[in-house]
Amino acid sequence: MPTDSLVPNESGVRGTREPFLSAALIALVTITAVMLFSLFTLTEPHPPVRIPLFGLAPFLGASLAVGLAALDLLRRGHGALWIPALIFAATAALSFGPQKYVDPAFPQIWPAVLTAQICIVVIVIRSVKLARSPQ
Repeated sequence: MPTDSLVPNESGVRGTREPFLSAALIALVTITAVMLFSLFTLTEPHPPVRIPLFGLAPFLGASLAVGLAALDLLRRGHGALWIPALIFAATAALSFGPQKYVDPAFPQIWPAVLTAQICIVVIVIRSVKLARSPQ
């Protein structure tokens, strides 16, 4: 049974068999939400309140919105789910990318960073494969 194909289900709605993409999206949404909650409660280690480009809470909120949109499109079997999935991966890379290896807080945040990076890789690989597959 292929994992990258869109298939009709009993109600005629197209669904997608993408367990790895789904799992990676859920895990990354969870990590991002935990970081946002730690920012709200100022629980250490928390992200900075703002960075030079923007406030971090609105950025994390937008990132979560895009990630949840990708999950919804995945659930509905929509062929364009790869677009918000890749945008979500890009926003997550800003928060959890390789630049975190030199962050002074890395010894405290490494589990989230490494898990997020694995999720980002899975999301990119599966999304590119979906984008290239015939609809």
